[in-house]
Amino acid sequence: MNKSIVLRVSNLVKEYQSGSRRLRVLDDISFDIEQGTTGAIVGPSGSGKTTLLALCAGLDQATSGQVEVNGISVAGLSEDERSVLRNEQIGFVFQNFQLMPTLTALENVMVPLELRGERKVRDKAASMLEKVGLGDRLSHYPVQLSGGEQQRVALARAFINDPQILFADEPTGNLDEDTGEKVTELLFDLNADSGTTLLLVTHDLDLAARTGRIIRLKGGRIVSDELTGVADERLV
Repeated sequence: MNKSIVLRVSNLVKEYQSGSRRLRVLDDISFDIEQGTTGAIVGPSGSGKTTLLALCAGLDQATSGQVEVNGISVAGLSEDERSVLRNEQIGFVFQNFQLMPTLTALENVMVPLELRGERKVRDKAASMLEKVGLGDRLSHYPVQLSGGEQQRVALARAFINDPQILFADEPTGNLDEDTGEKVTELLFDLNADSGTTLLLVTHDLDLAARTGRIIRLKGGRIVSDELTGVADERLV
C-alpha cells in the first residue's frame, strides 16, 4: 500500500554559539516519515533528540537543511505561519505537560480549537476529556490534577485538532512506572483510533520498541534506522 510522506527531514544541521565556539548539535540528519506510521528517536543524553523533535515541529529553526510537513517547507515560513501550521497539522506532547495553569482542564483542551476560530468547541473538548478518562475533571485546574491526569489533559489537547503528525517528547518521563504505562496505552490507543502519524523521543527502550521504527542518534548523527517488526494493522 502506497503511503504519502508526512514528514521529510533533509540534511538538517543545528548549531549553537557557545562563547567563542560553535557547537553542532545535529549534523546532516535526513529521514522520511510515512503517513500513519509510528516511530521513536532514541539515544544518550545530549545526542540531539529533543532538538531534532523541536525542529521537526517548527518550534525552532535549523541552521541549514530542510524540514517539510506535508510538503510544506518549515524554513520558508514566518513565525506566525509556523504557528498556523502547528495548529492545523501538528500535535505535541511535552514531558512537563505544558498546560496553562490559569485555565481548567476543559479550557486547556479548547485552546487549539479556539485558535482555529472554531465555535461551539466546549462539547468537543469535553468529549475528548471523557475519552481520556477525565470526564469528571473538566473544571479542575492543573494544580488540582496528578501528573498522570495532567498528561491525559495534554494528550486530549494534542489530539483535539486531528493532527497529521503528533510529536511526543519523553511523554512518560515525569511519571511513575505504573502511571507511565497507563499513559502509554492511552497514547497508542488514541493514535490508532485517529490514524495519526506518531514520532516520539524517549529514553525508554521498551516504549520505543512498541513503535514500528527506531531511529538512533549519537553525537548529533543518525547511527541506525531500523524497522522493529511491529505491524500497523491500519496499513496492512
